[in-house]
Amino acid sequence: MKTYDKLIFELSRPGRKGYELPADQYATDGLAAIPADMLRKEPLDLPEVSEGDVVRHYTNLSNKNFGVDTGFYPLGSCTMKYNPKINEEVAAMAEFANVHPLQDPESVQGALEVYYNLQQALAALAGFAEFTLNPYAGAHGELTGLMVMRQYHISRGDTKRTKVIVPDSAHGTNPASAMVAGLEVVEVKSRPNGSIDLEDLKPLLDDTVAGIMMTNPNTLGMFETEIVEIAKLVHEAGGLLYYDGANLNPLLGKVRPGDMGFDIMHINLHKTFSTPHGGGGPGSGPVGVAAHLVDFLPNPRVKKGEDGKFYVEFGDKSLGSVSTFFGNFGVMLKAYAYILSLGKENIKNVGPMATLNANYIKESLKDDYLLPIQGVCKHEFVFDGLKDKSTGVTTLNVAKRLLDYGFHAPTIYFPLLFHESMMIEPTETESLETLDEFIDVMHKVAKEARENPQAVIDAPLTTPVRHLDETGAALHPILTYKALKANA
Repeated sequence: MKTYDKLIFELSRPGRKGYELPADQYATDGLAAIPADMLRKEPLDLPEVSEGDVVRHYTNLSNKNFGVDTGFYPLGSCTMKYNPKINEEVAAMAEFANVHPLQDPESVQGALEVYYNLQQALAALAGFAEFTLNPYAGAHGELTGLMVMRQYHISRGDTKRTKVIVPDSAHGTNPASAMVAGLEVVEVKSRPNGSIDLEDLKPLLDDTVAGIMMTNPNTLGMFETEIVEIAKLVHEAGGLLYYDGANLNPLLGKVRPGDMGFDIMHINLHKTFSTPHGGGGPGSGPVGVAAHLVDFLPNPRVKKGEDGKFYVEFGDKSLGSVSTFFGNFGVMLKAYAYILSLGKENIKNVGPMATLNANYIKESLKDDYLLPIQGVCKHEFVFDGLKDKSTGVTTLNVAKRLLDYGFHAPTIYFPLLFHESMMIEPTETESLETLDEFIDVMHKVAKEARENPQAVIDAPLTTPVRHLDETGAALHPILTYKALKANA
C-alpha cells in the first residue's frame, strides 16, 4: 500500500503542515478579538500533514469514487443520467452566483427571469397551471405538495379529510411525507404487475380521503393503464391526485401528468432535468399544481408584470414558506440550461430513448435473470434475482460482483414485491456500446454463478475494501479522529 493510500490520520507527523492562515486584517482595532473565556486552553488535536500528502490523499480517494462521470450507474428509480458540463458553467457564472435574495428585484431581473421561465417550462412539460421552485429536494417537494392538498381541503371547511392513500409499492418517502404533513396513511394493494388494484382502491374512497399518491409509470416500470379511471374515482370521492415525479423521465415530452388527471406533482430536477444527483444534494423538488390550487403554493412567488418586468409576490392564501427565499437557485440554473439545450424538438426524445434502453437490457438478460413481469416496460424494470436459484448466489452477491467488472450495482431489494429484486434503469444518455458491455458482464456473472458460485459469493475481489460490516458501521460509527485512534 502506498503512503497516500492510507487514512490521512495515519500520515500525521508532528510539525508538518500544509497551510498558512492569512493575517487577520480586522484584528488591529480589536473588533475581531476572541474573548478570553472562549479561547481554547489546549490546541486542537488535528492531523499534521504536508500539503503534498493531503493533495495525494484526496485525489486518490476521488479516483476510488464511482459516479456518472466515471461509469454506468444503472440505479433503478433514481434516473442517474449524465450531467452536461455546460450546466455547471452556467450555474457558476458570477452574474448568477453572486446575487443575493434580498436585493431589490430591479437589480436581479435576469435571475428572476430564469426562475420565471423555468416555472413556465415545467408547467408546459407537466401539464399544470403553475410551479413553485422553492422546495429543496424531492421529499421536500412531496411534503410541500401534501401541504397544498391539506390546505385546499381546510380552505373548503372539509377538515375530516386526513387520509392519504399510498400504494404498497410506493417509494418510501411517500408515506413518510404524508406522516410529516400530519396525514394518515392508508395502503392500497398492487396487482402482480405493480399497478394499483382498483377493486382494493374503491372501498377506501370515502369522505375522509384527502387524496392518493402515485407514480406513473409505477415502481416496477409499468404504465398505469387505468389512470383515467383512478382519477375519476378519486375526484368523485372528493380527493386529489398527487404525482410522485421520480419516474417522470420516460414520459418527458410525450405524456403530461396533468393530462392524466393529477392535481399536484413534484419534479426531481436532480433526476429528470440532469443536475448532479447523490451525495446528499444539492437537489430541487419543484411542485406543480392545477389551476384551482395555485393560490396555496408557498411564498415567495415570482411573477411577470404587464410591463415585462419580474417581481416577487407573497400571496395571502399561501400555505406559507417552505424554504429560505427561492430554494436552490444553482440547481435551477442547471435544469434551465438542460431544457434550453434540448429544446422542444429534442426533449420529446428523452422518454422514448430511456424506454428503448430499458427494454433492450431487459430482453437481453431475461434468459439468465428471472423476469416476473412480462411485457414492455418504460424507463426501468425489475428482475427477481438469478433465474437459476440453485447456486445459492443472491442479488447482493451479483451486485458486489459487478463492482469487480467496473460497473455500479443496480438498486437491489427494492421494490419489496419480490424477494430478490434487482431494479435497473439505464436512462437515455447511455450508448449502445455501454449497454452491451453491461449486458455482457451480467451474463458473465450469471455464468460464474452456475460454474463457480463461490467466486461470486466472495465478491468483490478487486475493490479497495472487501465486505464491509454495514450494520456495525451504522450502529457504531467512528466519527472523530480521537475515536479512530482509540479503536486502532
